[in-house]
Amino acid sequence: MSLKSQRDYWLVLRYIILLVAVIFFLLLFLLWRIDNHRAERFRLALLNQIVPNVEFFTTSIKVIGRIVLDISSFTSVYEQNKNLKNELKDLKKWREAAIQLEQKNAKLRALNNLKVNPTLDWVSGEVIADSGGTYNSSALLNVGTEDGIIDGSAVVDGLGLVGRISGVEDQISRIILLSDTKSYVPVVIEPNNQEAIVRGDNSSTPLVDFIRGVEKIQPGFRIYTSGTAGVFPPGILIGKVVLSSDKKIRVKLSANINKLDYLRVLINREHKIPSEAGKIIQKNS
Repeated sequence: MSLKSQRDYWLVLRYIILLVAVIFFLLLFLLWRIDNHRAERFRLALLNQIVPNVEFFTTSIKVIGRIVLDISSFTSVYEQNKNLKNELKDLKKWREAAIQLEQKNAKLRALNNLKVNPTLDWVSGEVIADSGGTYNSSALLNVGTEDGIIDGSAVVDGLGLVGRISGVEDQISRIILLSDTKSYVPVVIEPNNQEAIVRGDNSSTPLVDFIRGVEKIQPGFRIYTSGTAGVFPPGILIGKVVLSSDKKIRVKLSANINKLDYLRVLINREHKIPSEAGKIIQKNS
């Protein structure tokens, strides 16, 4: 048989099968459309023979359908879980940002509530860098001579003294912190009004030296600036007396000098700060 004859044979066979299928479905349609008792009995008998034989296939199809639905549900749950995880990450970022803003807000409120001598002017600024080294502790503030900053002025946060200005430019100034080894602050220890010097030793709890009447000092006594020498205004809180493990008297600073954000520079225009107050530190730095 030639190739053309085989092709014609299969073509005729397909037409015959198609014609038989059409006639079968047409008869089946007419059978289901006939409304009489005999036709109904015939339909029931036909279904009685067909349904039990195809029940296995219908059950399998139902099981496969349920599996497909379960897979679709799992995929949907997976996508929802993935989206929820991404939303949770975004919420954590917003939460962290909100916490940081809350902390800054609290520091600014504390700075605004800080009570200082009404004769003093003040300028608020933000710490922009920590320029300290191994043996010194300092920071940079984003205000300078254009804002009225005077070299040697005291610097405070919302809780107490931080240090003093040592070097001023037009839009920036340098702060020598209380922990710096070249920081010396005349103080008075309450409630006994004992004079002393708070000396930085590159730690977060500076030493209290040159105390008159050491035996009267007790942990918890509050330390304020005395105003001696005219560099620091009197009455600024520094911290509380603590006794270190080496039996030395130190001060636990009220201000957290390790986390400085917003600070206030106190300026006493009536009382002249010694002109060399900041330059002396600069030369020794």
